Amino acid sequence: MTRRIPEALAAALLAAVLAAPAQAEENDYPTDARADYVFGCMAANGQTREALEKCSCSLDAMAAILPYDKYVQASTILSMRQGIGQRTTAFKSTKMFDDRVADLRRAQAEAEIRCYRGAS
Repeated sequence: MTRRIPEALAAALLAAVLAAPAQAEENDYPTDARADYVFGCMAANGQTREALEKCSCSLDAMAAILPYDKYVQASTILSMRQGIGQRTTAFKSTKMFDDRVADLRRAQAEAEIRCYRGAS
């Protein structure tokens, strides 16, 4: 006897399979990078449960907006801009680098609105 999967169940399974890659892209930040971000955020905002929740929310919001590779690129550019010398000047005066940092700043601003200003 052949059993057929009901059409609604088949459609739900297909939708879940098609949605899986999109979810993986939103959650492409490795665990150690997430932990590092949250620890740093909590160091700046207090070692409280509320800070943990807001910092975690902030990272989740940023990760939904900015893929991890772009986060790493922008963070590296910001780090290189803190030095002195000719290499630092190149990182400070290149339009492409400005655009990468601007993308990070926009993601951070959106995360702040969602997680800090929206919360009471």
